Amino acid sequence: MASWDRNTIILLDLVKQPENARCADCGAPDPDWASYKLGVFVCLNCSGTHRDLTDVSRVKSIRLDNWEDDLVEFMRRNGNAVAKAQYEKSVPAFYYRPQQHDCVVLRDQWIRAKYARQEFTGKNGHLQKAYSSGKACEKSTILSNVPACQTYTSKVAKAIISVRNMNAVFQPEKVGHQNGLQITYMTEDRTRNLFVYHENGQEIVNWFNAVRAVRYAYLRKALAPANDSELMPLLTTRSLKEGYMEKTGPMQWEPFKRRWFVLCSVDRKLLYFKTPMDALELGAVFIGTEAHGFSVRETPTRGSRGSRWRYGLTMETPDRNFIFMCEQELEQRDWIKAFQQVIAQPLLPQHYSSKEERREELSFMAWTVHCAQRPFFLFLVEANMKRKKS
Repeated sequence: MASWDRNTIILLDLVKQPENARCADCGAPDPDWASYKLGVFVCLNCSGTHRDLTDVSRVKSIRLDNWEDDLVEFMRRNGNAVAKAQYEKSVPAFYYRPQQHDCVVLRDQWIRAKYARQEFTGKNGHLQKAYSSGKACEKSTILSNVPACQTYTSKVAKAIISVRNMNAVFQPEKVGHQNGLQITYMTEDRTRNLFVYHENGQEIVNWFNAVRAVRYAYLRKALAPANDSELMPLLTTRSLKEGYMEKTGPMQWEPFKRRWFVLCSVDRKLLYFKTPMDALELGAVFIGTEAHGFSVRETPTRGSRGSRWRYGLTMETPDRNFIFMCEQELEQRDWIKAFQQVIAQPLLPQHYSSKEERREELSFMAWTVHCAQRPFFLFLVEANMKRKKS
Protein backbone atom coordinates (compact mmCIF):
# COMPACT_ATOMS: atom_id res chain seq x y z
CA MET A 1 0.00 0.00 0.00
CA ALA A 2 1.38 3.40 -1.00
CA SER A 3 2.12 5.75 1.86
CA TRP A 4 -0.50 8.30 0.70
CA ASP A 5 -3.19 5.60 0.72
CA ARG A 6 -2.15 4.58 4.22
CA ASN A 7 -2.13 8.22 5.35
CA THR A 8 -5.62 8.80 3.96
CA ILE A 9 -6.90 5.85 5.99
CA ILE A 10 -5.25 7.26 9.12
CA LEU A 11 -6.83 10.66 8.56
CA LEU A 12 -10.26 9.13 7.97
CA ASP A 13 -9.89 7.25 11.25
CA LEU A 14 -8.85 10.45 13.05
CA VAL A 15 -11.85 12.40 11.75
CA LYS A 16 -14.19 9.71 13.11
CA GLN A 17 -13.04 10.36 16.65
CA PRO A 18 -15.73 12.24 18.66
CA GLU A 19 -13.63 15.38 19.17
CA ASN A 20 -12.82 15.58 15.43
CA ALA A 21 -16.17 14.48 14.00
CA ARG A 22 -17.43 18.06 13.78
CA CYS A 23 -15.85 21.15 12.25
CA ALA A 24 -13.56 22.85 14.77
CA ASP A 25 -15.00 26.25 13.87
CA CYS A 26 -18.74 25.92 13.12
CA GLY A 27 -19.65 22.43 14.34
CA ALA A 28 -20.73 21.09 10.95
CA PRO A 29 -20.70 17.25 10.93
CA ASP A 30 -18.22 15.13 8.98
CA PRO A 31 -15.49 17.70 8.19
CA ASP A 32 -13.39 16.63 5.20
CA TRP A 33 -10.68 19.29 5.27
CA ALA A 34 -7.86 19.86 7.73
CA SER A 35 -5.38 22.59 8.59
CA TYR A 36 -1.95 20.98 8.85
CA LYS A 37 -0.51 24.08 10.53
CA LEU A 38 -3.15 24.27 13.26
CA GLY A 39 -3.98 20.58 13.54
CA VAL A 40 -7.77 21.02 13.19
CA PHE A 41 -10.42 19.33 11.06
CA VAL A 42 -12.80 21.78 9.35
CA CYS A 43 -15.69 21.77 6.90
CA LEU A 44 -15.54 23.00 3.31
CA ASN A 45 -17.11 26.38 4.14
CA CYS A 46 -14.70 27.17 6.96
CA SER A 47 -11.73 25.95 4.93
CA GLY A 48 -12.26 28.98 2.66
CA THR A 49 -11.34 31.39 5.47
CA HIS A 50 -8.38 29.21 6.46
CA ARG A 51 -7.05 29.51 2.89
CA ASP A 52 -6.96 33.29 3.33
CA LEU A 53 -4.89 32.98 6.53
CA THR A 54 -1.72 31.66 4.93
CA ASP A 55 0.46 32.98 7.76
CA VAL A 56 -1.28 30.82 10.36
CA SER A 57 -3.13 28.06 8.49
CA ARG A 58 -2.76 25.78 5.48
CA VAL A 59 -5.49 23.34 4.47
CA LYS A 60 -5.77 20.12 2.51
CA SER A 61 -8.60 17.76 1.69
CA ILE A 62 -8.30 14.62 3.78
CA ARG A 63 -9.77 12.57 0.92
CA LEU A 64 -8.44 14.13 -2.27
CA ASP A 65 -4.98 15.46 -1.43
CA ASN A 66 -1.74 13.60 -0.78
CA TRP A 67 -0.47 13.82 2.79
CA GLU A 68 3.15 13.46 3.84
CA ASP A 69 3.96 11.32 6.86
CA ASP A 70 5.08 14.24 9.04
CA LEU A 71 1.84 16.14 8.41
CA VAL A 72 -0.27 13.12 9.32
CA GLU A 73 1.74 12.66 12.49
CA PHE A 74 1.14 16.35 13.34
CA MET A 75 -2.60 15.86 12.91
CA ARG A 76 -2.44 12.73 15.11
CA ARG A 77 -0.70 14.64 17.92
CA ASN A 78 -3.12 17.57 17.77
CA GLY A 79 -6.75 17.58 16.64
CA ASN A 80 -9.77 19.72 17.48
CA ALA A 81 -9.71 19.18 21.25
CA VAL A 82 -6.07 20.23 21.60
CA ALA A 83 -6.62 23.31 19.43
CA LYS A 84 -9.77 24.28 21.34
CA ALA A 85 -7.91 24.17 24.66
CA GLN A 86 -5.34 26.55 23.22
CA TYR A 87 -7.29 28.91 20.97
CA GLU A 88 -10.60 29.03 22.89
CA LYS A 89 -9.13 29.14 26.37
CA SER A 90 -10.76 32.43 27.41
CA VAL A 91 -13.73 33.13 25.13
CA PRO A 92 -16.02 35.65 26.90
CA ALA A 93 -19.35 34.16 27.93
CA PHE A 94 -21.24 36.67 25.77
CA TYR A 95 -19.15 36.09 22.61
CA TYR A 96 -21.18 34.34 19.92
CA ARG A 97 -19.79 31.04 18.66
CA PRO A 98 -21.06 30.57 15.08
CA GLN A 99 -22.94 27.47 14.02
CA GLN A 100 -23.06 25.63 10.72
CA HIS A 101 -25.82 27.69 9.08
CA ASP A 102 -24.78 31.13 10.32
CA CYS A 103 -23.88 33.82 7.82
CA VAL A 104 -20.41 34.07 6.32
CA VAL A 105 -19.23 37.12 8.26
CA LEU A 106 -19.86 35.47 11.64
CA ARG A 107 -17.90 32.33 10.75
CA ASP A 108 -15.16 34.29 9.01
CA GLN A 109 -14.53 36.65 11.92
CA TRP A 110 -14.70 33.85 14.51
CA ILE A 111 -11.92 32.01 12.69
CA ARG A 112 -9.83 35.16 12.32
CA ALA A 113 -10.34 36.10 15.98
CA LYS A 114 -9.28 32.62 17.14
CA TYR A 115 -6.26 31.88 15.00
CA ALA A 116 -5.02 35.10 13.34
CA ARG A 117 -5.60 37.57 16.19
CA GLN A 118 -5.50 34.91 18.95
CA GLU A 119 -8.00 36.86 21.01
CA PHE A 120 -8.99 33.94 23.22
CA THR A 121 -5.67 32.34 24.17
CA GLY A 122 -5.55 34.37 27.39
CA LYS A 123 -2.41 36.19 26.24
CA ASN A 124 -3.97 38.98 24.18
CA GLY A 125 -6.84 40.24 26.30
CA HIS A 126 -6.24 43.79 25.09
CA LEU A 127 -7.55 42.74 21.66
CA GLN A 128 -11.05 42.38 23.10
CA LYS A 129 -11.25 46.13 23.74
CA ALA A 130 -13.17 46.42 20.48
CA TYR A 131 -16.32 45.41 22.36
CA SER A 132 -15.37 46.44 25.89
CA SER A 133 -14.01 49.96 25.54
CA GLY A 134 -13.50 52.78 23.07
CA LYS A 135 -14.89 56.18 22.23
CA ALA A 136 -17.84 57.56 20.36
CA CYS A 137 -17.89 59.27 17.03
CA GLU A 138 -20.54 61.05 15.02
CA LYS A 139 -22.95 59.05 12.86
CA SER A 140 -22.46 55.99 15.03
CA THR A 141 -24.34 53.87 17.52
CA ILE A 142 -22.90 53.97 21.03
CA LEU A 143 -23.24 51.04 23.40
CA SER A 144 -22.43 52.06 26.95
CA ASN A 145 -22.39 50.55 30.40
CA VAL A 146 -25.78 52.07 31.20
CA PRO A 147 -28.72 49.86 30.19
CA ALA A 148 -29.34 51.72 26.95
CA CYS A 149 -27.68 52.63 23.68
CA GLN A 150 -27.93 55.90 21.79
CA THR A 151 -28.05 56.50 18.03
CA TYR A 152 -26.48 59.67 16.65
CA THR A 153 -27.00 61.42 13.33
CA SER A 154 -25.42 64.60 14.71
CA LYS A 155 -23.97 65.66 18.04
CA VAL A 156 -27.40 65.21 19.62
CA ALA A 157 -28.70 61.72 20.44
CA LYS A 158 -31.53 60.75 18.12
CA ALA A 159 -32.76 57.81 20.22
CA ILE A 160 -32.17 56.10 23.54
CA ILE A 161 -32.52 52.32 23.28
CA SER A 162 -33.30 50.27 26.36
CA VAL A 163 -31.12 47.19 26.64
CA ARG A 164 -33.99 45.32 28.28
CA ASN A 165 -35.72 44.58 24.94
CA MET A 166 -32.79 45.11 22.58
CA ASN A 167 -31.84 42.45 20.06
CA ALA A 168 -29.34 42.19 17.21
CA VAL A 169 -29.29 39.55 14.50
CA PHE A 170 -27.53 39.27 11.17
CA GLN A 171 -29.89 39.56 8.19
CA PRO A 172 -27.72 39.84 5.06
CA GLU A 173 -30.50 38.83 2.66
CA LYS A 174 -33.03 41.24 4.16
CA VAL A 175 -30.62 44.18 4.45
CA GLY A 176 -29.11 43.51 1.03
CA HIS A 177 -25.51 43.51 2.27
CA GLN A 178 -23.28 40.62 3.33
CA ASN A 179 -22.62 42.38 6.66
CA GLY A 180 -26.21 43.50 7.25
CA LEU A 181 -27.34 43.64 10.89
CA GLN A 182 -30.88 44.15 12.16
CA ILE A 183 -31.24 45.80 15.58
CA THR A 184 -34.65 45.78 17.25
CA TYR A 185 -35.87 47.45 20.41
CA MET A 186 -39.08 48.67 22.04
CA THR A 187 -40.25 52.26 21.77
CA GLU A 188 -43.63 53.29 23.21
CA ASP A 189 -44.65 49.61 23.37
CA ARG A 190 -43.92 49.07 19.68
CA THR A 191 -41.07 47.16 18.07
CA ARG A 192 -38.61 49.38 16.20
CA ASN A 193 -36.17 48.08 13.57
CA LEU A 194 -32.79 49.54 12.64
CA PHE A 195 -31.04 48.08 9.60
CA VAL A 196 -27.31 48.79 9.55
CA TYR A 197 -24.17 47.45 7.95
CA HIS A 198 -20.44 48.06 7.90
CA GLU A 199 -18.05 47.36 5.06
CA ASN A 200 -15.54 45.93 7.55
CA GLY A 201 -16.57 42.46 8.74
CA GLN A 202 -14.58 42.67 11.97
CA GLU A 203 -16.24 45.97 12.87
CA ILE A 204 -19.81 44.73 12.41
CA VAL A 205 -19.16 41.50 14.34
CA ASN A 206 -17.63 43.56 17.16
CA TRP A 207 -20.86 45.57 17.23
CA PHE A 208 -22.92 42.40 17.36
CA ASN A 209 -20.89 41.04 20.27
CA ALA A 210 -21.02 44.42 22.02
CA VAL A 211 -24.81 44.18 22.02
CA ARG A 212 -24.53 40.69 23.47
CA ALA A 213 -22.03 41.91 26.08
CA VAL A 214 -24.26 44.66 27.43
CA ARG A 215 -27.31 42.35 27.33
CA TYR A 216 -25.32 39.79 29.31
CA ALA A 217 -24.41 42.35 31.97
CA TYR A 218 -28.04 43.45 32.25
CA LEU A 219 -29.56 39.95 32.37
CA ARG A 220 -27.09 38.68 34.96
CA LYS A 221 -28.52 41.28 37.32
CA ALA A 222 -32.14 41.29 36.18
CA LEU A 223 -32.55 37.50 36.17
CA ALA A 224 -30.25 36.59 39.08
CA PRO A 225 -29.53 33.87 40.09
CA ALA A 226 -29.87 32.46 36.54
CA ASN A 227 -26.75 30.71 35.25
CA ASP A 228 -25.00 31.25 31.91
CA SER A 229 -26.73 28.31 30.23
CA GLU A 230 -30.07 30.01 30.94
CA LEU A 231 -28.88 33.47 29.91
CA MET A 232 -27.11 32.63 26.63
CA PRO A 233 -30.33 31.99 24.61
CA LEU A 234 -31.64 35.39 25.71
CA LEU A 235 -28.68 37.52 24.60
CA THR A 236 -29.67 37.62 20.94
CA THR A 237 -32.52 35.71 19.37
CA ARG A 238 -33.50 34.80 15.83
CA SER A 239 -37.09 34.64 14.72
CA LEU A 240 -38.64 31.20 14.52
CA LYS A 241 -40.25 32.07 11.19
CA GLU A 242 -40.67 35.10 8.92
CA GLY A 243 -42.67 35.60 5.76
CA TYR A 244 -45.72 37.07 4.05
CA MET A 245 -49.29 36.11 4.91
CA GLU A 246 -52.58 37.87 4.35
CA LYS A 247 -54.74 38.88 7.31
CA THR A 248 -58.16 40.36 7.88
CA GLY A 249 -59.42 42.60 10.66
CA PRO A 250 -61.03 41.67 13.99
CA MET A 251 -64.57 41.59 12.54
CA GLN A 252 -63.37 39.25 9.77
CA TRP A 253 -65.35 41.03 7.10
CA GLU A 254 -62.58 43.46 6.16
CA PRO A 255 -60.57 42.78 2.99
CA PHE A 256 -57.42 40.70 3.43
CA LYS A 257 -54.16 42.62 3.31
CA ARG A 258 -50.68 41.24 2.74
CA ARG A 259 -48.33 41.72 5.69
CA TRP A 260 -44.82 40.61 6.65
CA PHE A 261 -44.98 38.45 9.81
CA VAL A 262 -42.21 37.68 12.29
CA LEU A 263 -42.68 34.96 14.92
CA CYS A 264 -40.27 34.87 17.87
CA SER A 265 -40.42 31.91 20.23
CA VAL A 266 -38.39 33.59 23.00
CA ASP A 267 -40.76 36.51 23.66
CA ARG A 268 -43.77 34.58 22.26
CA LYS A 269 -44.82 37.38 19.92
CA LEU A 270 -46.14 37.46 16.37
CA LEU A 271 -45.26 40.84 14.87
CA TYR A 272 -46.52 42.11 11.54
CA PHE A 273 -45.22 44.83 9.23
CA LYS A 274 -46.20 46.16 5.83
CA THR A 275 -42.82 45.13 4.35
CA PRO A 276 -39.73 43.30 5.68
CA MET A 277 -37.80 46.60 5.92
CA ASP A 278 -40.38 48.60 7.86
CA ALA A 279 -39.06 50.52 10.84
CA LEU A 280 -42.14 50.10 13.05
CA GLU A 281 -44.50 47.20 13.57
CA LEU A 282 -48.16 47.58 12.63
CA GLY A 283 -49.22 45.25 15.42
CA ALA A 284 -48.23 42.38 17.70
CA VAL A 285 -49.95 39.31 19.11
CA PHE A 286 -48.78 37.59 22.28
CA ILE A 287 -49.04 33.81 22.06
CA GLY A 288 -49.74 31.95 25.28
CA THR A 289 -50.17 28.24 25.95
CA GLU A 290 -53.05 25.87 25.25
CA ALA A 291 -53.98 26.03 28.93
CA HIS A 292 -54.47 29.78 28.51
CA GLY A 293 -56.82 29.38 25.53
CA PHE A 294 -54.41 29.56 22.58
CA SER A 295 -54.53 27.17 19.63
CA VAL A 296 -53.95 27.07 15.88
CA ARG A 297 -55.74 25.11 13.19
CA GLU A 298 -56.12 24.89 9.45
CA THR A 299 -58.92 27.02 8.02
CA PRO A 300 -61.02 25.55 5.20
CA THR A 301 -60.94 27.53 1.97
CA ARG A 302 -63.94 29.81 1.62
CA GLY A 303 -64.94 33.14 0.13
CA SER A 304 -62.00 35.20 1.33
CA ARG A 305 -63.22 38.75 0.63
CA GLY A 306 -60.28 39.92 -1.40
CA SER A 307 -57.67 37.35 -0.43
CA ARG A 308 -55.65 36.17 -3.41
CA TRP A 309 -54.35 33.16 -1.48
CA ARG A 310 -56.10 29.88 -0.75
CA TYR A 311 -54.40 28.23 2.24
CA GLY A 312 -55.76 29.50 5.53
CA LEU A 313 -55.07 29.05 9.22
CA THR A 314 -56.76 30.36 12.35
CA MET A 315 -54.97 31.44 15.53
CA GLU A 316 -57.39 31.28 18.45
CA THR A 317 -56.73 33.51 21.45
CA PRO A 318 -58.90 34.40 24.47
CA ASP A 319 -59.61 37.83 22.94
CA ARG A 320 -60.21 37.06 19.26
CA ASN A 321 -59.48 34.69 16.41
CA PHE A 322 -56.90 35.72 13.82
CA ILE A 323 -57.37 34.39 10.28
CA PHE A 324 -54.33 34.27 7.99
CA MET A 325 -54.03 33.17 4.37
CA CYS A 326 -50.87 31.67 2.82
CA GLU A 327 -49.91 31.54 -0.84
CA GLN A 328 -48.63 27.95 -0.75
CA GLU A 329 -49.78 24.87 1.15
CA LEU A 330 -46.20 24.27 2.36
CA GLU A 331 -46.15 27.77 3.90
CA GLN A 332 -49.46 27.04 5.62
CA ARG A 333 -48.05 23.84 7.18
CA ASP A 334 -44.82 25.58 8.23
CA TRP A 335 -46.69 28.42 9.95
CA ILE A 336 -49.00 26.01 11.78
CA LYS A 337 -45.99 23.98 12.94
CA ALA A 338 -44.22 27.14 14.14
CA PHE A 339 -47.28 28.37 16.06
CA GLN A 340 -47.73 24.95 17.65
CA GLN A 341 -44.10 24.97 18.76
CA VAL A 342 -44.57 28.29 20.60
CA ILE A 343 -47.91 27.24 22.14
CA ALA A 344 -46.35 24.02 23.45
CA GLN A 345 -43.61 25.91 25.32
CA PRO A 346 -44.35 26.76 28.97
CA LEU A 347 -44.54 30.39 30.00
CA LEU A 348 -41.37 31.63 31.71
CA PRO A 349 -40.99 34.33 34.39
CA GLN A 350 -39.77 36.92 31.87
CA HIS A 351 -43.10 36.64 30.03
CA TYR A 352 -44.88 38.20 32.98
CA SER A 353 -44.70 41.94 33.64
CA SER A 354 -44.64 42.72 37.34
CA LYS A 355 -43.60 45.35 39.83
CA GLU A 356 -40.85 43.01 40.99
CA GLU A 357 -39.44 42.90 37.45
CA ARG A 358 -39.47 46.70 37.31
CA ARG A 359 -37.61 46.87 40.63
CA GLU A 360 -34.96 44.52 39.20
CA GLU A 361 -34.49 46.84 36.22
CA LEU A 362 -34.14 49.91 38.44
CA SER A 363 -31.67 48.00 40.59
CA PHE A 364 -29.55 47.30 37.52
CA MET A 365 -29.61 50.96 36.53
CA ALA A 366 -28.36 51.96 39.98
CA TRP A 367 -25.65 49.31 39.80
CA THR A 368 -24.36 50.55 36.45
CA VAL A 369 -24.30 54.17 37.61
CA HIS A 370 -22.22 53.08 40.59
CA CYS A 371 -19.79 51.38 38.20
CA ALA A 372 -19.58 54.49 36.02
CA GLN A 373 -18.55 56.61 39.00
CA ARG A 374 -15.35 54.58 39.41
CA PRO A 375 -15.15 55.32 36.35
CA PHE A 376 -15.77 52.03 34.58
CA PHE A 377 -16.92 52.45 30.98
CA LEU A 378 -18.09 49.20 29.46
CA PHE A 379 -19.05 48.32 25.92
CA LEU A 380 -18.28 51.54 24.07
CA VAL A 381 -17.58 50.82 20.42
CA GLU A 382 -16.32 53.17 17.70
CA ALA A 383 -17.40 52.57 14.12
CA ASN A 384 -18.74 54.44 11.13
CA MET A 385 -22.08 52.68 10.81
CA LYS A 386 -24.28 53.17 7.76
CA ARG A 387 -28.08 53.14 7.91
CA LYS A 388 -29.68 51.02 5.22
CA LYS A 389 -32.55 52.98 3.68
CA SER A 390 -35.83 51.10 3.69
